[in-house]
Amino acid sequence: MKYIVILGDGMADEPIEALGGKTPLEYAKTPNMDRIAREGKCGMLHTVPQGFEPGSDIANLSVLGYKPEECYTGRGPLEAISMGLNLSDTDIAYRCNLVTINGSTMEDFSAGHITSEESALLFSSLNEKIKGIATGYPGISYRNLLVVPDGKGAKSTPPHDITGEDIAEYVPKDGDAEILQRIMEISREVFSNHPVNEKRIREGKKPATQVWPWSGGKKPALENFREKYGLSGGMISAVDLLNGIAAGAGMKVISVPGATGYLDTDYEAKARYAIEALKELDFVYMHVEAPDEAGHLGSYEEKVKAIERLDEVTGLILSETDAVVAVLPDHPTPIRIKTHTNEPVPFAILGKGTDDCLIYSEKEAAKKGGFGIQKAENFLKIMFSQENE
Repeated sequence: MKYIVILGDGMADEPIEALGGKTPLEYAKTPNMDRIAREGKCGMLHTVPQGFEPGSDIANLSVLGYKPEECYTGRGPLEAISMGLNLSDTDIAYRCNLVTINGSTMEDFSAGHITSEESALLFSSLNEKIKGIATGYPGISYRNLLVVPDGKGAKSTPPHDITGEDIAEYVPKDGDAEILQRIMEISREVFSNHPVNEKRIREGKKPATQVWPWSGGKKPALENFREKYGLSGGMISAVDLLNGIAAGAGMKVISVPGATGYLDTDYEAKARYAIEALKELDFVYMHVEAPDEAGHLGSYEEKVKAIERLDEVTGLILSETDAVVAVLPDHPTPIRIKTHTNEPVPFAILGKGTDDCLIYSEKEAAKKGGFGIQKAENFLKIMFSQENE
């Protein structure tokens, strides 16, 4: 049997007055996700264990059946795996955003979704000034890494959690804090008159005013996916975090041209690559970041659009495979607060029995879902079980 998870990052939400009191999932036209719910079986999933922040790292590890309390050290090292970095046992890898600070306010956690090419130029200049202290590694767009040798870790805050807020109380604390704050200061100096930013300002774009390191940790050890489940697995994502989890678990990382990790990602290309991958692999995890990005932007219009575009390619997958298909978010990213929450998320699986759900939504899955409320560590066990196949 073949299996595919279609994961819309941050897709779950709260009722929104401008949408007539509906959530984006309820408001969006989703005939294909509704078909999975109607002909399949739904439930609610706890993806964030107690005591953990509701990050995509924790939630996606959990959906894949890995216990964060046993294997999670930080987001940075997972992204380092994806980037092919060979961390030593004493290195601390931090996720390092390029951000826009206006005065002392976090104006944009993505520096206007700066390009990867621009990021590389900025980090090249920064690395010249921080030699012997740390090394920056440019990734995709604003998502980059900072590696501190012989690091101690630090308390840090994701920049997308503090959009519009004064950054003073959120700068790194404890452990490597002094080093990180010094690098942040150096980055402000290096970036202030950098040609990349001068050009962005001329074009009416937001400049990258500094770096913001967060979620550091040492290299993790994940159980091999095939050994864990007895199935071959593959990951389709434009986000280093997801690809790092996959690489660490021995899954195949499948690169898709046109996949951006943003609103403009090529949905159809992801679906077609997933369909093709299922000819070789037993299981494919297709991750789409766009709904989460819309949530962080506070745009319900963009979130509805992202959900509808994901639904369109869900239809493509349904029409061209006979796999067991599941659809779900990793966590909610409510438009109201522009960041993640740890509430359970709705899931639907086609090929594992039926229930009374007629549409795919938070409310329907919670009220009528035959699976009830499940822990994420059991999700793939349910999907891979031999019952109802």
